[in-house]
Amino acid sequence: MRALVFNTFGGPEVLKYSEINEPAIGPDEILLNMKAIGLNFADIYRRKGNYHLEGEPPFILGYEGAGTVAKVGANVQGIRIGDPIAFADVPHANAEFVAVPVEKAIPLPETISFAEGASVLLQGLTAHYLTKDSYSVKKNDIVLVHAAAGGVGQLLVQIVKLLGGTVIGLTSSLEKAKAAEEAGADKVFLYKDDWKRQILEATNGKGVNVVYESVGSTLQDSFDVTRIGGTVVFYGMAGGDPALVDPRMLMDTSKTLTGGDLWNVLTNREERIARSTELFGWMSEGRVKVSKPTTFALSDGQEAHRYLESRKSTGKILLIP
Repeated sequence: MRALVFNTFGGPEVLKYSEINEPAIGPDEILLNMKAIGLNFADIYRRKGNYHLEGEPPFILGYEGAGTVAKVGANVQGIRIGDPIAFADVPHANAEFVAVPVEKAIPLPETISFAEGASVLLQGLTAHYLTKDSYSVKKNDIVLVHAAAGGVGQLLVQIVKLLGGTVIGLTSSLEKAKAAEEAGADKVFLYKDDWKRQILEATNGKGVNVVYESVGSTLQDSFDVTRIGGTVVFYGMAGGDPALVDPRMLMDTSKTLTGGDLWNVLTNREERIARSTELFGWMSEGRVKVSKPTTFALSDGQEAHRYLESRKSTGKILLIP
């Protein structure tokens, strides 16, 4: 089979489209013939050597995708050859075939395409637990979403709206502000402006109920626009490490800082299926929409990585074998 591989850490140029052996599956695995593969910033961090990477060289990136079942392990029940399956947390996805443990196999309903399945699971399930578990969004909550035009950001905007909240988005450009507004954000402000003042003015000086903080370096700014008794959910640091938080500030303002990580939530197949079923249901009903992805051939992986690193994209990037 063909796969996108690399032997040394570095820039996009280390990626090579090469012929390698097809993975052998165990009794509790299925072999998936990949139709679409999600590209994420974690792939860039792993390519650079900043994130944990499984196995030995040649390394294969990718943890998210969708395809059809080509082989079924001896112990697997309820899954047949030809079934459409997606996954969010299986390594070595940047290949024509991927061995998927059955506990991580998520059935795709007929209403969800391979492209949608590969586009939505990592980011959609992240937005799901952030709005359901890290902080349970309630009707009339005012919610601030950082990077509101990004993949998780646009899904957060939509889920907060369907749960009855009001969304203020933050983006880095007018083009991205338009994308956040199209996703449903009630107001969108730009990082280059005095956004803290704008948010306080928009909330009559009170601040927001909850901030979904994915930038990191803006953590204290997020607290500054959170109302007394409000919550900041820290789940990413795309803009750099956060400053240390003084617990006395939390005590004095009755504010809450909480963190979130998807892998602490997706602990078994039942969790994966229950959460994805709700997410797919919202999509099928038209209540959550996934923006049309930008696609690259898997053989053009270098180009796809450069495009993602440019931060010009506002939606999902898919690799197509």
